[in-house]
Amino acid sequence: MSRPRASSIESPRLYLAAATEALIRADLEGPAALAAGLGVAPPEDWPPALHSRPVLEAVALQLRDRAEMGWHVWYLVGREAHEGLVGVAGFEGRPDADGSVELAYSVLPAFQNRGYASEAVARLVQWAFSHQQVNRVTAETLPHLANSIRVLQRNGFRAAGRGSEYGVVRYALERSRLS
Repeated sequence: MSRPRASSIESPRLYLAAATEALIRADLEGPAALAAGLGVAPPEDWPPALHSRPVLEAVALQLRDRAEMGWHVWYLVGREAHEGLVGVAGFEGRPDADGSVELAYSVLPAFQNRGYASEAVARLVQWAFSHQQVNRVTAETLPHLANSIRVLQRNGFRAAGRGSEYGVVRYALERSRLS
């Protein structure tokens, strides 16, 4: 398998390809178009959970500004030839006035419970904190999603109270806690 053609971050088992407007438009067109844009085989079960058309349409508009690149969707591509697209992760946008960014992630069912989400979160946290304006990375999940909570805890996140919606919990990782 060739390396994705978009700007990417490498980890031991993944390429994380930062979405461009063209990649988002390809994703909106369908799995075959997205896979072609990334230079990988099309996934059978795309999209992963919580990867919605309205969000992608909004992100496509935001990515017209090149300064937004990296602050939204990252496509997770397995480095093994048989893996292809594994899932998505990314941020809810640029840092706010307090230096916070919110992280989200979703892995296709065939790749869950194999450490891909933890690996992607680790690299995206590094990427976020490489920007001086970022002081905190947050993530929200549901309290019954033990695997999602473990992903966050493995990456140093701590419980930070209620989330933005009823029944959601927030986790946070502060720059000051990094060594």
